Amino acid sequence: MAKQPAKPLRVAVLVSGSGSNLQVLINATQAGALPIEIVGVISNREDAYAITRANDAAIPVAVLSHVASGKRMGIKTFETHANAQLTTWQPDVIVLAGFMRVLSGSFIDNAPAPMINLHPALLPAYKGLDTHQRAIQAGERHHGCSIHVVTAELDAGAVLTQALLEVNYKDTADSLQARVQKGEHQLLPWTLLLIAKGIIDLDHPPEDTKSSYLPALPLKLWLDY
Repeated sequence: MAKQPAKPLRVAVLVSGSGSNLQVLINATQAGALPIEIVGVISNREDAYAITRANDAAIPVAVLSHVASGKRMGIKTFETHANAQLTTWQPDVIVLAGFMRVLSGSFIDNAPAPMINLHPALLPAYKGLDTHQRAIQAGERHHGCSIHVVTAELDAGAVLTQALLEVNYKDTADSLQARVQKGEHQLLPWTLLLIAKGIIDLDHPPEDTKSSYLPALPLKLWLDY
């Protein structure tokens, strides 16, 4: 009997901005290089260019930025609508890719799938904002980005993967951001591939792999640019 092909990993993406990481996932999926299906995109900004990217790829989009009166949507209202939409889409994993609102612990705990976030620093260092400038001011030799499990505590969940690069003495916050973003574009599809292949189990991310043949998390990509 012929082996049935594995079902693609169902991915929902939450965005706030240009959606460059979303575009990388779209391109990899369309090229047959990534065994995922992007089942939907949620944006908390109506002017996010990520919406155009999703529409061009015929991916369902929910824009949750303002209520009917025109007032900006509060976080509780956003979470109510987002949870309902995610429950309808039934993703296997929810990706926060440049999503700029802080979600409540209740929303995270009751989401219909595990949630991961792409953070522009080597966690646990430099949680929060302005990571590139802070890394330069601290004289860091290495910088990069991390993908971690989302928990109620900001940028504190288990780190799954990281992409690392050397900080150049000429780097500014802007140039370092651009270099790290190139790393993000490699790290996110690589991480989703590891999840789709069952190498990373989001329900039970290993804390101690002494009895395993796999290396301990986070798994690392070293970048040379």
